[in-house]
Amino acid sequence: MSTAAPVVELSHITKRFPGIVANDSISLQLRKGEIHALLGENGAGKSTLMNILFGLYQPDEGTIKVQGKEVRIDSPNRAIELGIGMVHQHFKLVQPFTVTENIVLGMEPKKGMRVDYRTAQEKVGRLSEQYGLKVDPKAKIEDISVGMQQRVEILKTLYRGADILIFDEPTAVLTPLEISELIEIMRNLVKEGKSIILITHKLKEIMEIADTVTIIRRGKVIDTLACASANPQILAEKMVGRDVSFKVDKKEAKPEAPVLQVRELTARNQQGLAALKGLSFEVRAGEILGIAGVDGNGQSELIEALTGLRPVDGGQVLLEGKDITGLSARTISEAGLSHIPEDRHKHGLVLDFTMSENMVLETYFHPEFNRSGLLDYKAIDKHAEALIQKFDVRTPSIYNKARSLSGGNQQKAIIAREIHKNPSLLIAAQPTRGLDVGAIEFVHRQLIEQRDKGKAVLLISFELDEIMNVSDRIAVIYEGRIVGEVLPGETNDQEIGLLMAGSSVNSVKKGATHE
Repeated sequence: MSTAAPVVELSHITKRFPGIVANDSISLQLRKGEIHALLGENGAGKSTLMNILFGLYQPDEGTIKVQGKEVRIDSPNRAIELGIGMVHQHFKLVQPFTVTENIVLGMEPKKGMRVDYRTAQEKVGRLSEQYGLKVDPKAKIEDISVGMQQRVEILKTLYRGADILIFDEPTAVLTPLEISELIEIMRNLVKEGKSIILITHKLKEIMEIADTVTIIRRGKVIDTLACASANPQILAEKMVGRDVSFKVDKKEAKPEAPVLQVRELTARNQQGLAALKGLSFEVRAGEILGIAGVDGNGQSELIEALTGLRPVDGGQVLLEGKDITGLSARTISEAGLSHIPEDRHKHGLVLDFTMSENMVLETYFHPEFNRSGLLDYKAIDKHAEALIQKFDVRTPSIYNKARSLSGGNQQKAIIAREIHKNPSLLIAAQPTRGLDVGAIEFVHRQLIEQRDKGKAVLLISFELDEIMNVSDRIAVIYEGRIVGEVLPGETNDQEIGLLMAGSSVNSVKKGATHE
């Protein structure tokens, strides 16, 4: 660990919310030129602690020192004055504005009575080049990738003079290539004298990039150690308080008749361009089919087409032999399809509804919950209590709003609701995005359990390790088509990587033969 003087020192920080102590006397030091990882399960208190450092929350107890001086950070503006910047997990950007307009928002440079965007663009360009961010200052936010939008958030902090940067789950929405590029950017920032606090639960990234790691469990510091003296197994056990298996334990699949058959499916994206181009595959009862691919190759459009959320231009979708092509989302759901959506906030939950209400979003009209057009809240609450207990969803009450739960518990709630419907087909889209190792273990166990009960499971994920470990069969999607199918035991990361880049199975196998 670095012996330099701390640039940030948090001492005995305590923060309470109704029914919960989010931070319980937490102490942490960040030193100059250090990347300090803050590791913990979803809901452990990591983001709360950093929101205190950034002035979004006020601590109930404890002190903060910045550059050796005790300070009171009562707002983000005060944090920025002290040289602290935060790159939030959910970006705070105005989509129709340009990169430069977003970066200078609230502190626009003036030339007489006008905003001097030219000078601002030049400064943004210099900063982008200095830190290897490669961002076009003139591009509109709505036209750039998620990875580029995150770089704009980084530039916002640098433009405001931040020397201490907080990254909140920065890789949760990035592709593997974008993650590698972000790690390089972070190294460049540290070389330039910046100090970084990295909130994450991804052990591989901590081992690759961090110097020091502090582990928090249920609001308390468990340990702080140098990453050089740690390994993923040690960190995982400290994080969840028990042994964690990184290997997915499952029996060999026994596939039966096809449950889902997709034939020559075509559909357009939001811009009206072809997204699915004659895509075909099938998923059988008692198997997990994993769809691998780089983000943006038609995965989102495929999920929406299968679940009735997007119209299709051609082709056919059969569920247990019944044609469900173009039917409404409710009709498809009632026909036996359950869906764990890729964005739990947009499509999985109504964040301002209670947990009880969220558990019947797709079934509230069923007779058990609805009497003569009136909701039977007693029955709904009893149903919610049972599911929350069975799936270990941690919430103080079924009447808490969904937005108050951690990401892992929100995901558990969605899985509980979808599995309870007893579907013949379960579509799991990015089911472990933003989750910690304990929650990932839980999700994978649920998917395999459904498979073992004879259900068909379609897993769509950008996490190659997840696809390889959980799937019984892997189909690779590229530019709206399935370009190949492989078996996990007969392939490797390199082969799937080539398929994800558009190579055919035959050319990949041929290349492997010549090596």
